[in-house]
Amino acid sequence: MNNIFGTDGVRGCANEGYITPENVMKLAVSAVNYYCTNKTYKSVNSKFTVVIGKDTRLSGYMLEPALTAGFIAAGAAVVLLGPIPTPGVAFMTRSLRADLGVMISASHNPYQDNGIKFFNHKGFKISAFDELKISEIFFNGQKLTSTESIGKAKRLDDATGRYVEFVKSSFPKDLNLSGLKIVIDTANGAAYKIAPQIFWELGAEIVKVGDYPNGININQHCGATAPESLQQAVLENSANIGIALDGDADRVVIVDETGKVIDGDYLIAAIATGWHNSGKLRENSVVATVMSNLGLEKYLDSIGLKLVRSDVGDKYVIEKMLEIGTNIGGEKSGHIIPIDYSSTGDGCIAALQILAYLIRTNQNVSSIGKLYKSYPQLLKNTEKIIDIEDPQTSAFILRIKNIIGSNGRILIRKSGTEPVSRIMIEAEDLKTLNAAEAELQAFL
Repeated sequence: MNNIFGTDGVRGCANEGYITPENVMKLAVSAVNYYCTNKTYKSVNSKFTVVIGKDTRLSGYMLEPALTAGFIAAGAAVVLLGPIPTPGVAFMTRSLRADLGVMISASHNPYQDNGIKFFNHKGFKISAFDELKISEIFFNGQKLTSTESIGKAKRLDDATGRYVEFVKSSFPKDLNLSGLKIVIDTANGAAYKIAPQIFWELGAEIVKVGDYPNGININQHCGATAPESLQQAVLENSANIGIALDGDADRVVIVDETGKVIDGDYLIAAIATGWHNSGKLRENSVVATVMSNLGLEKYLDSIGLKLVRSDVGDKYVIEKMLEIGTNIGGEKSGHIIPIDYSSTGDGCIAALQILAYLIRTNQNVSSIGKLYKSYPQLLKNTEKIIDIEDPQTSAFILRIKNIIGSNGRILIRKSGTEPVSRIMIEAEDLKTLNAAEAELQAFL
């Protein structure tokens, strides 16, 4: 059966494919049709209620009214939040007791792309089953409501203020950020106003980067996927820390006081260590994806914690977290889910947990990068279609395993957000990794 959802919602080039006004309108109607006929779900509202947020992409001006029209035409009430991080949508969905949350964003992708993410009434991304059922209605026909049952839309002016207070509440009340100089790169995205305000209100001196969105510069040479300007700003301003968010602020990358980038694996390690030491970590377990470094796994094991791996994608991380009962998990890319506070990745809350750990242990940010030694990794994206079942692929994988041995890994997977295959090879040392890379080049 056709499924319009990928790894993280519906995503593509704006005004093409599924990301057109016509198709997102159909998607909105399909979602209401499904939930209003789903006997396992009962709304607490007199009308099915949807909250909609967006990032700063130009195409958001096109998709927001199209989605709104679709929801209203299907009989739903709509609350418009305006530009707000993805975790802000998840929070407001819970706070307003809405039935569905919708974020218009393509996260870390360039401005030409956009996407639609759905959250259920508990603030979690909707299940794969729900995605399939909505897709079924999308492809087989939607039903509009009667004239007298058409919904209404209203804009909530204080949504960002509510979210700021919520994020601040995750920071220990006996601590503040006084005396810290923080450079914040908001990727010209959804958190361009919110993030600097949060850290300033907690006492930090703020230097802003990537905070002038114009609709087409989101993630452009800035943010979590391009931290070079943040590194430079940290050094130029003699800052204590640099914090880079992506376009929808659900991921974070940290730059230490020396200008070095610290990826999500180390951030997970630091938060887990701090929570473990304070007795806050549940089940002595942490969830990370198959892409996370072996060094992280061995470090956690050395302090008595277990690393449980999930498929790539923060919704799969969350599913595994809920399954085993732990409260911290995330991805190497910087999606970190502190589930005691947030039902999805939250860059600002994750950064605050890092800062709390550093303040409590009286350490510089660079200490995080010394928690363990990473195994060298090779990451390769290719447009070549790689069939795991193909004999040539199987033979290639066997050759790589013979090179890297038991202290290495190879992973091949199809991207859920881009038309590429991703190959990850991990080895104990660079010499071994270089030998594996030569074999990879021959294969490709």
